Amino acid sequence: MRTIIILFCLLLHVGLIGQNGQPVQTLSDGQLNNIGWVLSPSLGISAMDGSAAALLNLRAGVTLGDRLSLGVYYADALNDIRNQSETLPGLYLDYYSFGGFMEYTLMPSRLLHLSFPLYFGYGEVEMDNDFGSAGLGEANFFQLEPAAMLELNLHRLVRLQLGAGYRLISDMNYRNMNPSDLSGLTGYAGLRLGLFR
Repeated sequence: MRTIIILFCLLLHVGLIGQNGQPVQTLSDGQLNNIGWVLSPSLGISAMDGSAAALLNLRAGVTLGDRLSLGVYYADALNDIRNQSETLPGLYLDYYSFGGFMEYTLMPSRLLHLSFPLYFGYGEVEMDNDFGSAGLGEANFFQLEPAAMLELNLHRLVRLQLGAGYRLISDMNYRNMNPSDLSGLTGYAGLRLGLFR
């Protein structure tokens, strides 16, 4: 045991002397300086099956060189969506989706600039009533939403975003609805918080 301790101290001493005050080189030298993080809450207004839908959208991820962001998102309806195609009284549509996003920011150092997020993921709708699920099943689908945002740098860590996206729904049939009833334009307003490098 004493031999192992002496050998360890010798290696540690040689390692410290060998540095000569120089920083240790690693494989990631200079690469991590361009990585930051982003957290983005926003509110959206859209129409689903002829009724207004208020959406909460949350995004979190990493930024690469302040131009490209990658991460995950979650979107949920804040209100009871009283869809027009429903024939039974007292029911409303419940919607949520989650997945990944990529966002490219054009000229991020300017006060006012553009960014282009692309959302892709899984979505679900089901009919609910005042007591919870109405027991009428659910519909699952793939969702893709390209968007364009006008972005204003409020602070070096905070940006305001205003823009719109177009939600595209894959093939699904649920009660009297089809993909065209859930696909559509969404207007967004939100903040983009993060360490942008």
